[in-house]
Amino acid sequence: MRVSIYTDGAARGNPDGPGGYGVVMKVVDSKGITHTKEISAGYDKTTNNRMELMGAIIGLENLNKPCDVDLYSDSKYVVSAFNEHWIENWIKKGWKTSSKAPVKNIELWKRLLKAKESHNVTFHWVKGHNGHPENERCDELATSAADDHDNLLHDDGGDLCN
Repeated sequence: MRVSIYTDGAARGNPDGPGGYGVVMKVVDSKGITHTKEISAGYDKTTNNRMELMGAIIGLENLNKPCDVDLYSDSKYVVSAFNEHWIENWIKKGWKTSSKAPVKNIELWKRLLKAKESHNVTFHWVKGHNGHPENERCDELATSAADDHDNLLHDDGGDLCN
């Protein structure tokens, strides 16, 4: 099965503001019918990068069988980590960057690696705020989740400075 996952993250007042992610999943069934699922959540304190990662993680974690996945994000942070092999280098260096600083959001990177394990995932970058309908919808979901102060979850880990 081929699945398209679109993701976006938003944070209000980086690095300590509330934030959210939005995910739009599209699957075309054997009859050619497109099925769409939208997912979002907001967190009390977070950053854009954490929310971009959460969108990708949650999208992949919602697949209940192995799939070929096209994952679209306007986050060069997420897409470049895989397409430019940053993640392999971080792992080889004990989760350190080329400057020997610890990689930020390690727990989310590890969760994303686990989520993509059983899928064939191709990462694609899309320019944000450029009229792409699924990217715009993900942004709406992410910002709405960040602004829903009554339903914000607690971001319980990681370095909130990235």
